[in-house]
Formats: sequence, structure tokens, C-alpha cells
Amino acid sequence: VVEVTGLLRDTAFHVAKCAAEALKLKFPSKFADPIVHPLSEFAWNEYLQEKKKELRGEVWAYTSRVMCFVNGGLLGDEKELLRWAHHQWDYRDFKPEALYQAIAEDFYTKHLKGSQASDTHMFVYLEIAIEEQPIGTLLFELFSDVCPKTCENFRALCVGGVTSPCSGRELTYKNSCFHQLVKNVWIQGGDITGKGDGGESIYGPTFEDENFCIPHKGRGVLGMANKGRHSNGSQFYITLQPVPYLDKKCVAFGQLIEGTEVLQQLEAVPTHNERPTVACKVMDCGTFQP
Repeated sequence: VVEVTGLLRDTAFHVAKCAAEALKLKFPSKFADPIVHPLSEFAWNEYLQEKKKELRGEVWAYTSRVMCFVNGGLLGDEKELLRWAHHQWDYRDFKPEALYQAIAEDFYTKHLKGSQASDTHMFVYLEIAIEEQPIGTLLFELFSDVCPKTCENFRALCVGGVTSPCSGRELTYKNSCFHQLVKNVWIQGGDITGKGDGGESIYGPTFEDENFCIPHKGRGVLGMANKGRHSNGSQFYITLQPVPYLDKKCVAFGQLIEGTEVLQQLEAVPTHNERPTVACKVMDCGTFQP
């Protein structure tokens, strides 16, 4: 059995994926169907960190964006897989790099559109700056099949254009700040009306907890900050590690899929009483169309 796990928009992953599939086609009685795991940028980085802990010295300096296994044992990157396939099975790959680049882009687009097509998930982005210096983009997948009302609130606040019936101002995350950072736990933002003690939803000042179906099982979970039951407004948090005690207290509704380094830079800013001492701002935001 050949298993391939890697970054879904990287050519190395697609070289390995094509090789695993070709071996099955060429030797159908010798190979089981390949096990292929395409991962987003954030998920790949989390996977690689776990593998480094599990396999230790073997992969401590691993830099490739794909990992190949044969019968459960680590083989290495796509080059190691091709060497093994040539030596053991006389398989060679003559496809040009440009073709793999096109395959990777097409696969990435179809992967995201596949989630959108069934109306199950949507994608939004936040462009982040620290002290007015842009540092990159956080891209989130929203689980609108599980929490449609909560996801629509977040999406609408990313897009902007909704007017508050209370103040008459536009409700948008644009130019809002991250006002709380609990090191190694979460970072919180989304107060679009104040400096950490306010916020407003598109449905009114607050709206109810939709459900607690999505667990806070890892890093990069997106959820609604609240002041108790049924008090969701616009404030949100991004987890920096598993936070299981939030599972029945706060509504999680999304997952970071790209922006590993951006999140790392945000969590590294200096704080005083769990408040960043430098401005961490959403410079722009909206929906992402693959």
C-alpha cells in the first residue's frame, strides 16, 4: 500500500500522487488502491509538526511538502518515491514540471469549489497588519452546513455593507483590531463597535448559540466569543491549541486553512494583561472565490 500525504497545491504532492496511482494501474494485482490525503497549507503544517514528534530524528529537518509511506513505513518525499518505484518496479515519470504546476492549480481550485458547490462551506479572508505593516492573509473555511446562521453573520461582517439599526454605522471587520491574546490559548478580535467590550451582529446586538457540534480539537479553530449563553455579537477567537473546555460554552464554526505564519506572528506580539501592546488590525476582508 502506498500512502501519500501532502500540500494539495504543491507540485511535489501531485508528482507523488500520480506515481502512486500509476503503480496501481500498471500493477493492479500487486498494489492496493493508494491512500491519498490532500491537505490545506495550515493542515499540512500541523500534520508535519505531529509527524516530527512521532518519528523524531528521522524527519526533524524535513522540508518537503509531501510525505510518502509504503506499507506504513516512511519512504520520504516524492523523489524518494520515484527512486523506489524505478528501482523496484521500473517505473519512470517523464511528465514536465509545467504540467504538474497546472495540475496543482486545477486541483486546488476544484477542491475549494467542490466544498462550495454543495452549498456546505464557504471561504473568507482577513488581511492582517501589525503596526500598520501588512503581514499576510488568514483564510478560513466556514462550516455553513453545520452553523448557517453563525457563518452568515461572519461572512456578512467580512464583506461589509450591512448598516446597524442601532448606530447607523456600517458593520464590518475592516479596520477592527485583535484586542486580546491569551498566549498559547487563543487570540480574540472582532469588536467592531468598541475596544474589546462591544460588538454587534447583523441580526441585532446579539444572537443565540446555534449549536456546539464543532469541537475545539486543535489549533486554528474559529469561534464566537461571548459573555455567556446566547450572547454572540461580532467578536470571534482563533484557537492556538486544543481548548476542549470551550466545547459547550462557545460556538465554533470555522477552521483556518491558510495563514500558518500569519497566525504565528500574531501570537508572538508582546502583551500586557493579555492585550497586545502593538496594533494588530484587519486591513481588509471579504469572501474568497477560488
